[in-house]
Amino acid sequence: MDKVDKYINKVIVNIEEDREVTKELLQDVMGYIGKDASNHASVGHVAAKYVESLQRSNEQLVKLVTLMAKKHDNLYADLDDSEKHSIYEKLSNDGE
Repeated sequence: MDKVDKYINKVIVNIEEDREVTKELLQDVMGYIGKDASNHASVGHVAAKYVESLQRSNEQLVKLVTLMAKKHDNLYADLDDSEKHSIYEKLSNDGE
């Protein structure tokens, strides 16, 4: 595993851990609001911040996947279409 892959894995783990904590906190806030609708006024902004945090982590994942796809494409950039097709056919047939 090269250094970039090591950091990519670390980023993915961090994102997943952050998302899990944020989801738990959001569930707590939603439970608090559910007990009494008037609680929404006092903690609604907190819930919005948690949702924003989840949206940012989604954006991070999309960026990371885009970078990984570019790296993947570069690995096979030297192959011509017939070679790529041959590899695809081999992989497809191995699954049968």
